[in-house]
Amino acid sequence: MEFQTDWRGRRTGRANPMSKPPVFVLGSARSGTTLLYHTLLSSGSFAVYRTEPAAFDLLVPKFGSLSELGNRKRLLDVWFRSYQFRLSGLERNSLESRILGECRNYGDFLQIVMNEIARIQGVERWAVWGPDNLLHIPTIARDVPHALFVHMIRDGRDVAVSLGKEGWIHPFPWDSKRAMLVGALHWKWKVDQGRSDGRNIPGRYLEVHFEDLVSRPQETLAKIGTFIGQDLNHSVIAKTAVGTLSNPNSTFREDRNPAAGNPIGRWERRLSHADIASLESVIGDLLLELGYGLMFHSPAQRNFQVRTMQKLYPPYFAAKEWLRTHTPLGRFVNTDRLRFGDDPVGQNQERESPGQPDHANA
Repeated sequence: MEFQTDWRGRRTGRANPMSKPPVFVLGSARSGTTLLYHTLLSSGSFAVYRTEPAAFDLLVPKFGSLSELGNRKRLLDVWFRSYQFRLSGLERNSLESRILGECRNYGDFLQIVMNEIARIQGVERWAVWGPDNLLHIPTIARDVPHALFVHMIRDGRDVAVSLGKEGWIHPFPWDSKRAMLVGALHWKWKVDQGRSDGRNIPGRYLEVHFEDLVSRPQETLAKIGTFIGQDLNHSVIAKTAVGTLSNPNSTFREDRNPAAGNPIGRWERRLSHADIASLESVIGDLLLELGYGLMFHSPAQRNFQVRTMQKLYPPYFAAKEWLRTHTPLGRFVNTDRLRFGDDPVGQNQERESPGQPDHANA
C-alpha cells in the first residue's frame, strides 16, 4: 500500500489525492448543519455536491461490511440507481472498478466518490453533510483517518420547537401531548453523544453554535477556517450564496412577520412560560453547560412524568440505533433518501432531516 502524509504531516493508511482533509458537518436535526455545509460550498474551495451521501447511517446497516465483495456489488446495484450517483457527475465504469477493487469499508467508498468529484471539479477538498453522522464519529474517524468534524449546536429549545412542527420525533402513545419534550430529549441524546465522541479525537473536532454563525458570521467563519485550514471569506460566501444561503430551508419560512422569521430565540416568541419551564426542566442542565441562558434561573423542578421520560427515552433511542446498525434489522432500513427515479424533492430543496425519523411507537 502506498502511504501518504496528511495536511498535518501524519502518515495516513490510504492514498489520498486531496491536499487538505475532508470536513464532516454534523449535528442534531434542525441545528443548522445545512446552513454551514452550504456556507463551505459557497467559499469555492470545496466540491459542490448538494446532497447527503448517507454512507454511515444508511448504507452501512443496509449492505453490511464492504470487506465482502458480494456486499460491494449489492451496494453498487442500488447506489447506481440513486439521485446521489446521478448528482455526482461521475462515470459508472471507472467508479465501479475502483469500488469493487479497492473498497474495504465505507470510508474507502466515500473517499473514492468524493475525491473523484473534487478532482473533476478542480477543487482541493470536499465536505459532507449529514446530521446522523453525529452518531458515527468513532467509525468515521477510524475509516477516514484525516477527517475533521464540525459539530453544529443550536439552542435545544429552538430545535424542539422545530422538531415538534415537523413531527419527526414521535413519542410513545402515552406521551402524545408531550411530543415537544421528546424532541428535546432526542436533541440532548444526540448532542451528548457527539460531544462525548468528539472529546476522544482532540484536534479533529470543533463545536460551533448556530447562533454565532447567524449573528457573528465573519468571526465564526474565521474560527472555523482556522480549524479546518481554509480561508472562509465572508464576502465571497455571501456573494456566491449556494443553496440555503439564498433560499432558507427554515421550518417557519411561511411566517410573514419578519420578527417571527428570525431563527434565533424563536422559542421565546412561540412558547408559553409553562412550555418553556417544561423544556428547561428536561434539558436545562445541558443548555447551561453549552452556555445558553435559561428563562427560569434554574431548571424547573422535575415531576414524576419528566423524570420517567428522562430515564426512558435516551436508552430507547440508543437501543433503536444499536439494533439498526448492529443486527440484521438494519437490512430493512428504508432507502427513500437515495431518491430513486426522478428527483422528487429538487436540488434546491434539501431538508435538514434526521434521516429516518425516530418513531417511539413503531
